[in-house]
Amino acid sequence: MSEMKDGPSTGTNGNSADGGGIPLQQIPLGEPAQFRMVLVSFLSAAVGLLAGLAAYGLYKLIGFFTNLFFFHRLGTSFDTLRNNPLGVWVIAMPVVGGLIVGLLAKYGSSKIKGHGIPEAMEAVLVNRSRIQPRVALLKPISVAIAIGTGGPFGAEGPIIQTGGAIGSLIGQVLHTTATERKVLLACGAAAGMSATFNTPIAGVILAIELLLFEFKSRSFIPLVIASTLATAVHGQLLGPGPMFTVSAMNFRIPGALPFYLLLGLVCGLAAVGLSKALYWVEDLFEHLPIDEFWAPAIGAVGVGVIGYFVPRVLGVGYDSISDILNGSLTLKLLLIVALAKSAALVISLGSGTSGGLLAPTFMSSAAMGGTFALVVDKIFPGAHLDPGAFALVAMGAVFGAASRATFTFIIFAFEITRDYNSVLPLMLVSVIALGIAMLLQPKTSIMTEKLARRGLRIHQDYEADVLQQTAVAETMDRDVPTIAGDLSIGELAERIARHDPAVTRHQGMLVLDKDGKLSGVITRGDVLRSLDKVPSGTMTVSEAGSHKLVVTYPDEVLHEALSKMLRHNVGRLPVVERNNVHHVIGYLGRPGVMAARLRRLHEEHVREPGWIKKFF
Repeated sequence: MSEMKDGPSTGTNGNSADGGGIPLQQIPLGEPAQFRMVLVSFLSAAVGLLAGLAAYGLYKLIGFFTNLFFFHRLGTSFDTLRNNPLGVWVIAMPVVGGLIVGLLAKYGSSKIKGHGIPEAMEAVLVNRSRIQPRVALLKPISVAIAIGTGGPFGAEGPIIQTGGAIGSLIGQVLHTTATERKVLLACGAAAGMSATFNTPIAGVILAIELLLFEFKSRSFIPLVIASTLATAVHGQLLGPGPMFTVSAMNFRIPGALPFYLLLGLVCGLAAVGLSKALYWVEDLFEHLPIDEFWAPAIGAVGVGVIGYFVPRVLGVGYDSISDILNGSLTLKLLLIVALAKSAALVISLGSGTSGGLLAPTFMSSAAMGGTFALVVDKIFPGAHLDPGAFALVAMGAVFGAASRATFTFIIFAFEITRDYNSVLPLMLVSVIALGIAMLLQPKTSIMTEKLARRGLRIHQDYEADVLQQTAVAETMDRDVPTIAGDLSIGELAERIARHDPAVTRHQGMLVLDKDGKLSGVITRGDVLRSLDKVPSGTMTVSEAGSHKLVVTYPDEVLHEALSKMLRHNVGRLPVVERNNVHHVIGYLGRPGVMAARLRRLHEEHVREPGWIKKFF
């Protein structure tokens, strides 16, 4: 009986299929899932600690290069570049950084270019979550140099990639599955963001929305562990507070709701505009008749010029973000910062240098939100909008819509203020901005456009798998195709030639012994092979078929049944009673599995009669 339940079936398709170089019937079941989850959870703790330390190291490395290049001193403190002493020579600093990054990209690894998150997504999708060790080393160095020489970037995207590389490397050193490596990579990415901004919940959700594309206990538990420990490292080394210092805000709910609705529209347009501008500039640089080594330096010239006139755009700009969120800037300065920071970001990142996208986008979109509030107050003096509140909401909404990770950045903005009153406007503005972005840019986002150009399509919507929700009994064929085991192959072949519906309705038939009990399975392929061996056709069906059966049960879900089909390389399963595996009650083939998908399509697209027929 145990052989019938678990033995490999070799009489259905004959040869093994290829599943990524592994014969499907040879895929091992492995250790219990609970044990592996505990192991991965312990590894995720190590990943979280290491990523937290890496984030701290990158933070200090940026400070070191900033002090070295702008203030000609040794130190790791973060000083604002608004009052740097270089004067007109400030134009040259980003160029120096661009040349160094160009060298590292050309002779080190091209993977250091970009803002980090798409590269981590590509590792998950294409490289089975394997990231090269040199990327883990060169990415933070290149980013620290780029930002330390005035690049208008943040450290969060690169540290997300670096944290992901740490998780990937641990998964490569040990014996892990590709899925476990993906979880460890995502743990490193979540830990990197959590350690950078002190936002542990947003770090977890970011990894789910942009890297894992799943919500399962096997990944959620390790993610929370890694993010928690990385945040604890941040608290010990950088202090317990958030990255931005934010005073109390007046969100004016519900009085300001109409203005938040309008802000959602503006944020959606800004998100699409940022994405399209970035890749338009990137296309321009790719078409320049020069070696790609020079591109970051050319882009840095534009950054230097902008930075000379608007010094606030240089560097990470965390101090400027705090000023904007606290409503400390005038309308004119907010408008200048919004435009200048966006231009500097698009030019520099589009040139192929290395740097994070989050912080500069936060700065420009927050400035835009503050500008919006001040302009509305001028038009409607009685509105009394808080520029800081609108800056915070815009900051979360623009990047959420641009990246299609809206939930992440709703939570992110909330974790920055830790003010529950921010939740309603954040949710409203963010989903309106997302709707606008999806309407105007339906297929890609700022994160996936680069991957789409390489032929990778990423589905970012989530839904429960219908195969996990449908029992075998719901779609199995109850008219079971059975045949007597003592029938000769010659007779069976003749019936197939006559197109007898009883034997041609399915590729496989269930073989019954003389007592009417299930004893095997025979397919048309088995019939042809037996006729090759015994041309006379005197071999019986029982002799020609397979007796090493794989079965399913009516209360199993289709996902489990399909896993058995794939693992054992069979195309159909007998459905039997659990307490009597020789008693056949149904037949599950590929059409039975697809019936669940067909039913889901019917539910999504077929309208049913409603109470009101006139209007719909």
